[in-house]
Amino acid sequence: MGTVARDDLYQSAVRDFGRALDRLAFGYEANPDKRHDLRQEIHFQLWRSFDAFDNRCSLKTWTFRVAHNTAVSWIQKERRSGQVFVDLEAAEQLASSGFQEPNIDHQRALQHLAQLILKLKPLDRQIMICHLEDLDATAIAEITGLSTANVATKLYRIKAILARRFPKGVIV
Repeated sequence: MGTVARDDLYQSAVRDFGRALDRLAFGYEANPDKRHDLRQEIHFQLWRSFDAFDNRCSLKTWTFRVAHNTAVSWIQKERRSGQVFVDLEAAEQLASSGFQEPNIDHQRALQHLAQLILKLKPLDRQIMICHLEDLDATAIAEITGLSTANVATKLYRIKAILARRFPKGVIV
């Protein structure tokens, strides 16, 4: 694929999904300076990836697959540096302790949700971030390489944990 076509595809992806890519970076990296670096890495890898884009999936699926794979690689490097992530069982324990303010404001609830998602293992985080971007289980399965049934099961478990974390009446 030529540079012009690659540039056109990249520009389309950024125009259509740029804000989602920013939210994705936020979902993977809490530190603002590192998040900026992650966003740059996502954009670079996305631009590079269009040499291999063959239209076998939608531009949206391709964009999210590249972005998530880049972010997962980023997280794996962070893990090697000592960052600790939790599995769904540990996240459930986190969800059942503390943070039960019934009248919490929307912004604090969103921050708390983001912090909880940041603590998930990369695959669970990837699934939840895709879900929050309104991707269905089939699209998430295509991005993650899991079966649609496995994605649906993981989504159900993650959402149940998060629902217990936020009391009724708290709208996120």
